[in-house]
Amino acid sequence: MSVNYGSKRIVVGAHYGLRDWLSQRITGALMALFTLIVLAQLIFTRGPIGYDLWAGIFSAQWMKVLTFVVIASLLYHVWVGMRDVWMDYVQPVGIRLVCQVFTIVWLVGCAGWAIQVLWRL
Repeated sequence: MSVNYGSKRIVVGAHYGLRDWLSQRITGALMALFTLIVLAQLIFTRGPIGYDLWAGIFSAQWMKVLTFVVIASLLYHVWVGMRDVWMDYVQPVGIRLVCQVFTIVWLVGCAGWAIQVLWRL
């Protein structure tokens, strides 16, 4: 005979927990690693740090691709965080949907701008 004590918990929500937690950690680690790579290039470079040095760092195709992967990770990291903020703190569904759509449009615009900047150097 099974005995239940207390009320049965009803699970609600989108159930993104583990996937979002893991994606936040992975994208955060990728951004930290990228920061260390760029800092190492700056530290071990001789001469003044100016536009020419920055353009030189980001002129290699592998660095452009790596930078865009990090930017895409940053955008996903932001999306997960902002989606959680909108779901937790904006109760009216219509306003929450507008906030989420605005966030998506903003992040897609940022991705387009990043592509333009990276491949125009």
